[in-house]
Amino acid sequence: MISPIPFVKSFEFDYGKPAQLSPLIRRVVADNPGPFTYTGTGVYIIGTDEVAVIDPGPVTGNHPAAIDAALEGCTVTHVLVTHHHADHSPLAKPLAEKHGCKVYGYGLQIREPEGGEVRLEAGDDLTFKPDIEIRDGNIIKGKDWTVRALHTPGHTSNHMCYALEEENTLFSGDHIMGWSTTVISPPDGDMGDYFNSLDHIKAQNFDKIWPTHGPCIEDPAPFIQAYIDHRRHREQQILDKVSEGLETIGAIVESLYTHVDKRLHPAAAHSVLAHIIHLVDTGRLVSNSTPGLRSTYKIAA
Repeated sequence: MISPIPFVKSFEFDYGKPAQLSPLIRRVVADNPGPFTYTGTGVYIIGTDEVAVIDPGPVTGNHPAAIDAALEGCTVTHVLVTHHHADHSPLAKPLAEKHGCKVYGYGLQIREPEGGEVRLEAGDDLTFKPDIEIRDGNIIKGKDWTVRALHTPGHTSNHMCYALEEENTLFSGDHIMGWSTTVISPPDGDMGDYFNSLDHIKAQNFDKIWPTHGPCIEDPAPFIQAYIDHRRHREQQILDKVSEGLETIGAIVESLYTHVDKRLHPAAAHSVLAHIIHLVDTGRLVSNSTPGLRSTYKIAA
């Protein structure tokens, strides 16, 4: 039996009030708590007087005014977005226009979500398009800070993380979260990409990870390994169920998620599908058709 992921779920914050987390990092938590946002979107302000803002968040409620108050006396030189979900990117363009700067991000999704997809997220920001598209390894510099972009597909195909070089700290968006596992939902979410991205981040040996949702991950290496072990264990469970003769995703979900509210089974089915697509791609399962929710599966000969 694998060890559980050492989730950290509690931390102190006040909605809308900036908290100084380190010499170069402040955070404002938006008032948009929910099942996918946890306590709300954590917006990071990097630098002292000339700053970058990471994942400005939604345009709803009191949040835009709270961001304006937190940025009073600062010059915003860059707006950085990890990905296009509606709890991360909608305020990016208005904020950049207000401060006369540009929005940076990977770009549009590589694989568009399907119209009938079960939504496992806060929703897509369909208007999101960065002014400047960046790629893995690109360096973005400010007056007293340096950020390195890391392309981390998996949660979405266009997901970016940002490393603050001066503090050896990663802003992980939704790629790694301290309070929960990350949703991987095909077709835009890809489990093979996710495994590779986790390995890529683990190899960087960051001192701290700040997710967009929830508290800091203070000891990244074992935490990321626990994330990887959890996913590998789920893969083996799926292989075991197929070996037992459960050839459909519906049957696998019914067996693996017996203690989970059945209203959550459609979401679980998408997670299982993500694993199964990876198992087919790596030659461990075979499918009677293009892998999908209604396909049947067998162990590869």
